[in-house]
Amino acid sequence: MRDQFWDRVPPSKMTAEEWEALCDGCGKCCLNKLEDEDTQEVALTRVACRLLDDQTCLCGQYEIRKTLVPECIQLTPGTMKDVAYFMPATCAYRLVHEGKSLNWWHPLISGDPETVHQAGVSVRGITVPEFEIDEEDWDDYIIEEPGT
Repeated sequence: MRDQFWDRVPPSKMTAEEWEALCDGCGKCCLNKLEDEDTQEVALTRVACRLLDDQTCLCGQYEIRKTLVPECIQLTPGTMKDVAYFMPATCAYRLVHEGKSLNWWHPLISGDPETVHQAGVSVRGITVPEFEIDEEDWDDYIIEEPGT
């Protein structure tokens, strides 16, 4: 990967490896969200996609996730214009899309994938699998975004 590519290379010019490396491993994108249709305000819940590994904060079936969860949104430089507003505020994909810098705890900055958890930004240990909660009860599980 190119040196500090996230600051120097437009997302559309990043390699697939560079694009994937932007993921900080927080797991917040795998939380189910509630969107107010009138205001487009998005609320995070502790209710996680059934594929999220609560300890690693990574997708347990990343390569085949779209087959198992068809509504899973695949982030690409091209889709960011439509989905950035409901990505977590600390998400590196969103930050790069908005022309902002990565946070100190991002593994590309810190060199350690554990710093996202040490900084209290990840969802490690706080999620409930979606199959345990009725969708009409998700509003009982709304949380403030960790790390903001």
